[in-house]
This record gives sequence, structure tokens and C-alpha cells, in this order.
Amino acid sequence: MSQLEINLGTVRENIKTAASRAGRNEDITLVAVTKTVGAPRVNEIIELGIKDIGENRIQEAKIKFSELHKGGTSFHMIGHLQSNKVKDAVKLFDIIQSVDSLSLAGAIDKEASKSGKVMPCLIEINIGDEPSKAGLKYQEVKAFLVEAVKYRSLRFEGLMTVAPISASLESVRPFFKKMKMLFDEIKQTPEGKNFKHLSMGMSQDYVVAIEEGATIVRVGSALFGNRTGL
Repeated sequence: MSQLEINLGTVRENIKTAASRAGRNEDITLVAVTKTVGAPRVNEIIELGIKDIGENRIQEAKIKFSELHKGGTSFHMIGHLQSNKVKDAVKLFDIIQSVDSLSLAGAIDKEASKSGKVMPCLIEINIGDEPSKAGLKYQEVKAFLVEAVKYRSLRFEGLMTVAPISASLESVRPFFKKMKMLFDEIKQTPEGKNFKHLSMGMSQDYVVAIEEGATIVRVGSALFGNRTGL
């Protein structure tokens, strides 16, 4: 058994245990974050049953995806997306998790329309209001969605966040609770009719995120360990 297989087994068990502890029965999607991980190791985790791959950078995805086993695999754009990279993102990815402005939403809508597709997207929220991070402010999201309904070639299916880094897992729990509260509120509105994904939790805090309602967790180092170049 490879180290990757051992790590994957541990993460899956942690997900199952956290969901059980929270009294949850629904499926939780594990997105394997493959930033700087070479194609052979990504193919290995796909062969171990992972169906969702997350990438942060367009240029890396363009190089790597041509070498991957793609049958049944969904590709998630999870990093900051610049408007000049939208054309590639719409072509390469099955879902864009990091929409953080109306201008970016408009650019995605335009490119998706050209391709004759409706692009699934999540709204990225800067839940800790950290200057160094991308994302809408918590209080901006509802107004954003009211404006974004004019776009017909993208579909907002939920929310995404990166919680502040903290030495204490319990200190990030309130941020995840706040995200779940907003997610549930928006689901009750006409603009949130397609909401089904709450993407939050990474290697250091995915267990707490699941306990607080995450439907997608994005895990990299807990699976692949120390990163190496392509």
C-alpha cells in the first residue's frame, strides 16, 4: 500500500467520522488539491477512486490536464481567477469555485455563452475579512446575487471560503458556522434556488468544516504531503 493510499484512507475515515459526529448522512465531496503535484501522482489518486481534482493555477492545469485520466473526473478551479484567464478556465474546468466579483462573473458568462454551456460556479467569500485574501465580504453576497441573476450562461450553485489560519481548530469554527448560516439563508431566496454546495475546509480544518455543514472539502497536503515541483 502506497503512502498516498494510506493518507487517502485516513482522510476518508476522518470525513466519515466527522459527518457521523454531526449527525449527517449526505455525501461529502472530497476535492484533492493537486497544486504542484505532478501528473503521475494525480493519476494515482484518480485510480484510487478520487473523482474531483482541484487546481489553483490555469497555467499548471493547461500543462497537467493533458496527461491525466479524465474519465468520470470533475475538475475544480479553486484559485484566484483573473479575467484574462477566463477563456481557458471555462474550457478546462467543470466548476469554478472562486468567483469574487461581478466583472469576473460577466467574463465567465461571456465565454461560457460562446461555448454553448452553462458554467457551474461558487461565490468565494472572505469570511475573515482578511486584506490578503480574495473574496466578497459576507455582507455583500446577497446584493451580488441579485445583480448576478442577469447572467444566463453561468449558474451559482453555492459558496466557498478559506478560513483564517489559526493554531486552534475551535477558533475557526465560528467562521464555518457563519458560512453555513448564510448558505441556508440564501437557499431560501429565488437567487439561491440552485444552491447545493458549501465548499469550506482544507487539510488543517476540514474535520471542523464538515461538523459545521461543508458539502465540499478541499484537501491537499493531508493527501500528498510535502509538495514538489511538476
